[in-house]
This record gives sequence, structure tokens and C-alpha cells, in this order.
Amino acid sequence: MAEVKFTDLALKDLEEIATYISHESFHFASLQLQKIFQRTDILENFPFIGRIVPELKIRAVREIIEGNYRIIYKVISKEEIHVLTIHHSSRRLSRTYLKKISKKEK
Repeated sequence: MAEVKFTDLALKDLEEIATYISHESFHFASLQLQKIFQRTDILENFPFIGRIVPELKIRAVREIIEGNYRIIYKVISKEEIHVLTIHHSSRRLSRTYLKKISKKEK
């Protein structure tokens, strides 16, 4: 069973998501964060369940989808997974940015 760790960037993303949604509803902000955390729980037992991020085409960098959010993670080993970023699917995600954040996590 792998340990799922959230990078500082991913935690910052979660904070920004919660802040944005909470302008309309604290309840829905909390609910969205719960859904994201529940979605990442599956990675503990099935680290390769997500698809390879098409912008990078690197086997270890994958994504799972929760609602409108792309949860991008890197399989470090069988025992360790790093959630790199949580990105709203309506926003552009550059290959350069993805390369930069994926290289930080080794």
C-alpha cells in the first residue's frame, strides 16, 4: 500500500479552491475538498489507475479526475505517491509548467 503525499503546491491549490468556492458556499467548498481527498484515497492501492498526463507522456506522471478538477500526481515508487497539483480543467495547463513541477518530485 502506497502513501499519498500532497506537495506544498497541491496544498496551496486546495486552499485556493476552498477559498474560491467558499465565496458562494462554505458547505460546497468543504464538500469539494472531501471529494478530492476521497478520490486520491484510491491511489494507495492502485497507483497506476489514472491516465498518463497527455501533455507530458511520462509513465510516472498521471492524473485522475474529480468533477472539474485534474488531480495530477507522480508515482515515486510502489510505496510513495506525490500529488503534484490540482488543476481546474477549464484553465490552460502548460507542458513547461508540468515538466517543472514533475522534476521537483523525485
